[in-house]
Amino acid sequence: MKIRYRWTLGLLLGVGVLLVYPYRHQLSAQALSEWVEGLGLLGPLAFVALYALGTLLFLPGALLTLTGGAVFGLWTGTLYNLAGATLGAGLSFLSARYLLGPWVEAKVSGRLAQLKTGVEREDWRFVAFVRLVPLFPFNLLNYALGLTRIGFWRYLGVSFLTMAPGATVYTYLGVVGKEAMAGEGGLAHWAPQGLLALGLLVLVAYLPRLYFLNRSKKGTLPSAPLPASLTPLIPLEEFRNRFQLGQALLLDLRETKDFLAGHITDATSLPLDQLQAAKNDLLPWKQRPVFLVCTTSVRSQKAFAQLSLAGFEQLAILEGGMKGWVEAGFPTQDETKTP
Repeated sequence: MKIRYRWTLGLLLGVGVLLVYPYRHQLSAQALSEWVEGLGLLGPLAFVALYALGTLLFLPGALLTLTGGAVFGLWTGTLYNLAGATLGAGLSFLSARYLLGPWVEAKVSGRLAQLKTGVEREDWRFVAFVRLVPLFPFNLLNYALGLTRIGFWRYLGVSFLTMAPGATVYTYLGVVGKEAMAGEGGLAHWAPQGLLALGLLVLVAYLPRLYFLNRSKKGTLPSAPLPASLTPLIPLEEFRNRFQLGQALLLDLRETKDFLAGHITDATSLPLDQLQAAKNDLLPWKQRPVFLVCTTSVRSQKAFAQLSLAGFEQLAILEGGMKGWVEAGFPTQDETKTP
């Protein structure tokens, strides 16, 4: 794409976001529903186009999905919602790829380059994971993924499939909300439906998290439930130069039988099978740097998954683990602290 076209399209998109974004919270599902219903046969096409444009301009997707349920009903509404969300996700992806992609390729380096490479290596698995586990804002995520080399059609197909459960629940919530506002059937009719819709919403939001936590309790969690290539690693030399007692926490995840290899000075001993029970003791470190070390990286990745899902924000794994530490000739001590 020629530079002048790229700049023109980028300018138009930026102006659109600036004009619409400040007023996004002033939109109402009722007003949108009345507008779509007033279009008659053109309503479905207009709604899908509005949903796609709203995704591109950072309008709240939940509001649009509720509107789809209120206007078109459960199954038809779900289909239109998915069509609009998928189309909008694709447009955002392509906008980022062709407007910003060349600039990002020229500028990205260091840790950011490692992260980008990790995402690309995971490919569709990463797309599925972030769609099912809402760690990132939907609209922003669409643009971010466009800056990678993930295949467009795989991205679009996986997005459609993994967005379907959430879209169905939000659409159902829109249907129930409309019935409640209209007073159809009275309280005895729609109250149970509303409770069911809210219950399904909670289930969709937390099912992936509950799955990972359940797997971790049983000891069957994969070595990399979060994409392994995305877990941030800190080189041993960099850790040794930067780590200071009180400013960061180093968790040694090895079992007691593994302690014969020695410990890193100021490390806190916390075997992996005790991590779940000790999370409350670690809460003061939820927003502070926490480093993980084990003999190798397998247990560290399991612990990274558990703590990430619990909301710990600054996690990193010591690259090479204790095996690398000892082989590098770095000093060890005989005992560690406990939480």
